[in-house]
Amino acid sequence: MFTFLKKLFGNGIQEKTLELLRQQATILDVRTVGEFKQGHVQGSVNIPLDQLRGQLSKLKKQNKPIVACCATGRRSGLAADMLRQSGIEAMNGGSWQAVARLHRHITTTPKPI
Repeated sequence: MFTFLKKLFGNGIQEKTLELLRQQATILDVRTVGEFKQGHVQGSVNIPLDQLRGQLSKLKKQNKPIVACCATGRRSGLAADMLRQSGIEAMNGGSWQAVARLHRHITTTPKPI
């Protein structure tokens, strides 16, 4: 099974993203509101990058890891750095489409008995 996941999703970042999603991480989409409305990961939170600094204390209070995403991974990388500097466990999940695929995998894979 793990080998299958490696082939499907690759190594490193995607494995860490899967791990955090399994831990019920908050999915933070840092694209603009307009971009978010055009499509996003089900259940994700939209805080545009230029507004993130003002929301850090609210995110910190959630006491949950965060997987940041955007259109390409550039803005979410900046967001993940900002979150980590504020003491929040965070990682750059890359594009919202990549995170959506991983999220669907987590929500559709049957749990072992």
